Amino acid sequence: MKLKARYTFFTLSILFLVYTGSIYLRPLRAGSMNSSKEAISGRIVWQKYNCQSCHQLYSLGGYLGPDLTNIMSQPGKGEVWVRAMLQVGPKQMPQFHLTEVETEELIAFLKSTDSSGVADPRNFKTSASGMIESNGRN
Repeated sequence: MKLKARYTFFTLSILFLVYTGSIYLRPLRAGSMNSSKEAISGRIVWQKYNCQSCHQLYSLGGYLGPDLTNIMSQPGKGEVWVRAMLQVGPKQMPQFHLTEVETEELIAFLKSTDSSGVADPRNFKTSASGMIESNGRN
């Protein structure tokens, strides 16, 4: 009985380590299957400069800056507005001095995020079973 318990523990430990490695050693796999290489690199730029500490995606993140989930398709915003904010930005936004390549990648990431749709958590409810369901207001 002890041998079977040790074998089970050893097997589960190995599986856990393999699974953990697959998550943390290959973070780009979590990206959308439709994301371009440039958009995936833009996600790395987003993380590198800790943009989520001030901005939100899908209403998750900081509250100092605006939610950027659908910034590319908002009237009066879009790529030109994002470029302007990245170059000069408001006073509370730090100057990150992004390279042209980083700027292009970040814009590609925001375009990819924008094309994924809208996800406002206020329009969803949690059922008794723990599943997330639409309130019908989407």
